[in-house]
Amino acid sequence: MVLDIRMPEMNGIKALEELRKLDKEVSVIMLTGYGTLLTAQQSMVSGANQYLRKPPDIAELLEAVRRQSAKTKERRHQARMNCEMEKRNMALKNEIAEAEPGIWQGRASAELVHDLNNPLTVVIGYAAMLREEVKKSVGPNEERPRKLQEYATLIEKAAEYCHHLSDNWRQANRELSDSGPVSIAAVVQEVKEVILFNDAAIKIEGARDVVVKGTKFEMMRIFQNLLKNALDAGASELVVTITEGAEKVKIMIVDNGEGMTSEALGKALRGGFTSKSSGTGLGLSICRHLLAKNGASLEIKSEVSVGTTIELVFPVFST
Repeated sequence: MVLDIRMPEMNGIKALEELRKLDKEVSVIMLTGYGTLLTAQQSMVSGANQYLRKPPDIAELLEAVRRQSAKTKERRHQARMNCEMEKRNMALKNEIAEAEPGIWQGRASAELVHDLNNPLTVVIGYAAMLREEVKKSVGPNEERPRKLQEYATLIEKAAEYCHHLSDNWRQANRELSDSGPVSIAAVVQEVKEVILFNDAAIKIEGARDVVVKGTKFEMMRIFQNLLKNALDAGASELVVTITEGAEKVKIMIVDNGEGMTSEALGKALRGGFTSKSSGTGLGLSICRHLLAKNGASLEIKSEVSVGTTIELVFPVFST
């Protein structure tokens, strides 16, 4: 949609606010002859996707419309995928509630499905974008082949992760014979790129060359759950800081999300509790189980409207 700031009866800012109540995904380009910084900020805060001064250059306007309509298509597709995943999570939650909690196999299956949801969503989303890029790849364009390769790589990594999870289910009682040195920074970076669509809210700080003993995919499961929980709690800033001491490696995950009360935190740590309508409450239980297998510990501090701090402590890797 293209909206003018100055219109009769209702100005563009107010119209945009009303529009967003009806449709959150559609792209909106704001046009104004009153090109002040304040007007631009106002339109972007109200949910505009792009801001152009009047009279716009025709070529610039056409390019903006093409780009923003493509982004609308991507957002609508992702919204459909998220809705489908929420329905599946709700169905899973109902099944878990009905199942006998003492059966280990049932719990292991629930954990597997829980962790498969996120990478499978990525596979579906990137596969759709890959198809769209292939359709548009007719003609000379150096950027599109690069995008195709990038999407294909991400799909491959996400599929590899899914393969590990199902393989882990088939060999559920295996020992950590394949454990070895794992780079924490590399694992967090891969989770950010492959599982969480390279979310700009996630920052990695501290020692980049620190390794701990474990397996790459189990470490990915830990950070997938912890980072996604923070983002789901509304965090717009999520900092992972890695420090290495003489005997311990410490990873601090600090977010500015909505936080938890002490009562909610206690329930979350006991397992089976979630504040999300589509959640299963398994995430922290999975993390604690995998951390314990690798000799690591987890502590959480949280404050409502301030955020949550998670501290992971691993023993220093020794050959």
